[in-house]
Amino acid sequence: MKITSLNRICLEKSDPRYASLLWMNADGSGLEIIARGIRNTVGFTWHPQTRALWLTDNGQDRMGDDIPPDELNVLPSTGAHFGFPYCHGKSVRDPKFGRDHACDSYSPPALELGAHVAALGLRFYSGAAFPARFRHQLFIAEHGSWDRSTPVGYRVMLVRFESGRPKSYESFAEGWLSGGSAWGRPVDVENAPDGSLLVSDDHYGAIYRISYTKP
Repeated sequence: MKITSLNRICLEKSDPRYASLLWMNADGSGLEIIARGIRNTVGFTWHPQTRALWLTDNGQDRMGDDIPPDELNVLPSTGAHFGFPYCHGKSVRDPKFGRDHACDSYSPPALELGAHVAALGLRFYSGAAFPARFRHQLFIAEHGSWDRSTPVGYRVMLVRFESGRPKSYESFAEGWLSGGSAWGRPVDVENAPDGSLLVSDDHYGAIYRISYTKP
């Protein structure tokens, strides 16, 4: 018997909790949907100054090597709809569900990330050990692709901000992918008390500590 993963998506109408972001009180009461149109969000973090909620979202599989992008989204207030399953990224209409939906009618991602990089945990840098240019900048752990002809991701990315908005998206730490084969897969990032950056890896089973040494 052959088992094949099709990774289908669907339009769930019977339960509004699907493809949404919810919050509740610590005792489980007060459950509320605060955002919709989310496919697969894993990482959440709050900006240390604005307190806005930032989140990654993994893009749809099996649409091609280079589409759709993963997303970095921001939720400054409740009620946003980020487009799924009708639209992916800023402008990629879903071939099945997007025909009658204009992508510009949904909340666009604050930044389009690489396609299939599997952006997971993220954290704003709050330490003082790195140079000042890293203060309040965003680190994202990319777990890496599984369905792309050439693997991508498997790294920690740095998103630089200017006036509260993402300005650039660049590699900060890499090397887990070598010769097209991955020996490690970053999952999450965290600020350590000493100002270093911790990176977890669920493939190699390790936690790495990245520190800064003055040249």
